[in-house]
Amino acid sequence: PTACMDVLVTGATGFVGSRLVPALRDAGHDVTALTRDAAGYDAPEGVTVAEGDLLEPGSFDDALAGKDAAYYLVHSMDAGDDFAERDRRAARYFTRAASEAGVDRVIYLGGLGDDDDDLSEHLQSRREVEYLLADGEPAVTVLRAGILIGEGGVSWRMVRQLAARLPVMVTPRWVDTKCQPIYVDDAVTYLAGVLAEPA
Repeated sequence: PTACMDVLVTGATGFVGSRLVPALRDAGHDVTALTRDAAGYDAPEGVTVAEGDLLEPGSFDDALAGKDAAYYLVHSMDAGDDFAERDRRAARYFTRAASEAGVDRVIYLGGLGDDDDDLSEHLQSRREVEYLLADGEPAVTVLRAGILIGEGGVSWRMVRQLAARLPVMVTPRWVDTKCQPIYVDDAVTYLAGVLAEPA
C-alpha cells in the first residue's frame, strides 16, 4: 500500500485530470484540484478545490503549500498562435511557486518524440515545459504519451466522426506516420502509480 500523500492536480477539469483526481483519492491520497473556476467545478467527494490560474503568479501559491507532490497537466493547445509562450510562462510561474512552497515532486504528462525528431510545435512546447519544470527544486517525473484514447477525448470524437461520415477515404501520405495510442484510463493508472515510485 502507498503511503498517503498530500497532492495537487493542476488541469483537474481536463480530459486526464478529471480521471486522475478520483483515482488518487481512491488510492488514499489527500487531493486538491486546482481550477480557474472553483464555482463551476463539480469536485468528487472528499476532494479539496482551490482556485487559481497558472498564468497569474500568486493566484495558486496557497494551493501548493504543504503538498508532497503536484501533477502538471496543463497545456494551452486551444489558445491560438501564442500557445507556446503561454505554456512557457505557466511552467515558469509554476516551477517558481512549487520550489518556494517546498513541493518534493512534480509529475508531468508530456508527449512522445525525441529531441532529434522533427517535432511539431505542440510537441516542441511540451518538451520545453518538461525542461522548465526540471529547472526548479522539486524532483520531476515525466511520463510521455502519444494519443490518449477514451470517451470524451478529442481523438475519440475525431475517429468516431470519420468512421460515421467517411466509410472510405483516400488518405495523404503522412497517414503512414506510426503512432502509439494509449487508453486514457491506462495513462491515469501510470500517473497515479508513479507517485509510489521514488525513482
